[in-house]
Amino acid sequence: MASADAESKHKNDIYGDVDDPRAAKAKPATPAATVVLLRDSDAGPEVLMLRKNAKIDFGGMWVFPGGRIDPEDADGDGNPESTARNAAAREAAEEAGIEVDPTDFVWFAHWTPPPTTPVRFATWFFAARANDQAITIDDGEIKDHQWITPAGALAKHTNGEIDLVPPTWVTLYHLSRYQPVDALLAHLGSREARYYETRAVKRGDGVRVALWAGDAGYEDWDADLAGPRHRLVMPEDGFSFENDAVDY
Repeated sequence: MASADAESKHKNDIYGDVDDPRAAKAKPATPAATVVLLRDSDAGPEVLMLRKNAKIDFGGMWVFPGGRIDPEDADGDGNPESTARNAAAREAAEEAGIEVDPTDFVWFAHWTPPPTTPVRFATWFFAARANDQAITIDDGEIKDHQWITPAGALAKHTNGEIDLVPPTWVTLYHLSRYQPVDALLAHLGSREARYYETRAVKRGDGVRVALWAGDAGYEDWDADLAGPRHRLVMPEDGFSFENDAVDY
């Protein structure tokens, strides 16, 4: 077993220095929104994924269409959810050349990174069925795209073929459990959106862990406490999701 002073950090662990996470002074998180676009295939639901330019934030990562929320995304009533829907739809058009109706979106999650994260986005996650439009990328901010099953994307990540940030990985994990697309969207719409206020810590063996509400160690920022699990374990050789606390 690794010593307590060692640290096992996956290359896609974006959460910064976690030696004393409770003492970290958080930078304000930029509001953002993303939409998971889905279509049926013979292999099951596929999701549209885009590869970011290596020279920008989250460079080289495979992501869902999305980005920061701009002032022009606000609706007349200033409703935060409507604003986020508009932002996700705008980003889908800008990054993938696909027009989608934000009123069709299913809001299923909101992610806020821990205070240790160098670049912080507080992100609304939506899902929707894609239409038949061709995908067009600008070869600037976005360098590549693919339709892929969630399980296929996770396998590529395990094999080191693609890079995924933790919220994307966890989303794909949950998407992989349902098919076809109608059933997947119905499931997401049947429950309240889940809030992920991430806490990043280290276990005693040096392995870094992302904790969420329901995990035995969440309140105390202690990954070694015995009890229920709701966490992403992030050693160098791959991510693994542990959950016996939250009903998905």
